[in-house]
Amino acid sequence: MTTTEQRRFTTRPGTAQGWLDRAREVAGVLAETALSRDRANETPHEEVRLLKESGLVTLLGPREHGGAGETWQTAYRVVREVAKGDGSIGQLLGYHYLWAWAARLVATPEQIAEVEQLYTSNEFFFGGAVNPRDDDLVITDEGDNLVYRGRKSFSTGSKVSDLTVLEGVLEGTATHVFAIVPSQQDAIVYGDDWDNLGQRLTESGSVRIDGVRVPWASAAGFVDKRFQALTYNTLNVPTIQLVFANFYLGIAQAALEAGLSYTAGNTRAWPYGGDNKESAGEEFYVLDDYGDLQAKLWATEALVDKAGEEISAVLHAEREALTEQQRGDVAVRIAAAKQRVIDVGLEIATRVFELTGARASSNSVGMDLYWRNLRTHSLHDPVAYKRVEVGRYALLGEVPEPTWYT
Repeated sequence: MTTTEQRRFTTRPGTAQGWLDRAREVAGVLAETALSRDRANETPHEEVRLLKESGLVTLLGPREHGGAGETWQTAYRVVREVAKGDGSIGQLLGYHYLWAWAARLVATPEQIAEVEQLYTSNEFFFGGAVNPRDDDLVITDEGDNLVYRGRKSFSTGSKVSDLTVLEGVLEGTATHVFAIVPSQQDAIVYGDDWDNLGQRLTESGSVRIDGVRVPWASAAGFVDKRFQALTYNTLNVPTIQLVFANFYLGIAQAALEAGLSYTAGNTRAWPYGGDNKESAGEEFYVLDDYGDLQAKLWATEALVDKAGEEISAVLHAEREALTEQQRGDVAVRIAAAKQRVIDVGLEIATRVFELTGARASSNSVGMDLYWRNLRTHSLHDPVAYKRVEVGRYALLGEVPEPTWYT
């Protein structure tokens, strides 16, 4: 990936379709070197620069500050397209969109305006140190300032981000405080220890927070040191869960396309079946299996798109208008979409090996990349709990209670 390639983007699209086309262009650039970059496992500075140069970083940013002013419905589709080219970079972009929206989720109107102007006009990229399975960061109240200390096992975006979202608990209380801070400072130390099976370029290693200072005025959603709570604040989890579903879906689409392409160009018919075929494209079991996988993928795409339409509507509505029931209805649809895309995506990423043949297992082909990426991140939280959420909704009429994972 070179600077010359990045400079191809001299204009910015003006429509949602234009941005989807732009995302496909970016995906095409990423796909050319996805396998070699995965194996090199280097910090994706150039890849993030590509996202900035293309304009995708400011897709949700206000138009008055140079952003596209697009909706979440478009953003989800963009994440999916980028993930088809490189699952890791699709994840990075999706997390960026969530953290760029964090101010709208919890902050005051004045804080929202400040954050959105800052990141949009500067094309800043977001990361986040908000892993709920770890101990909370401890926040000390020092009068006009808050001081964050602690450690998180995961910090997606880390070294490639310009801004980081921190979350912690005020010492001696149960009060959680979100804040957005510069990523490159001495008080934030990155562990450089992300070396997982898949999603290798997401810079998701550990981070130590050692005395990050934040003015009380920048504590998201606080007025006179008191948080202004809304049901809308709890949309962060459904929003990011559908980010997951969309980059999983992009990876699954890429896996199926890779299998189809390989079979069409390389897979040989089996010569010992008694009804020998001239090509793999005539093999009954090949056609049957690809038909099954394609149908399942189309159905999953429809469910994911429906969920995106529904949550986008509430994310762009008045914050005060959201009810707990509306929030729960959306969360259940997303839980259903996520479980389906995981099941179907892993099935595709596994069964393509049966349909492409033994030679497709060569490391030079790289067919394993899709399974590794999808398998790694889909372990983020147990999918069984998503099925239970949908089951309770269907059988008992219960909506999920907002937690760090629902």
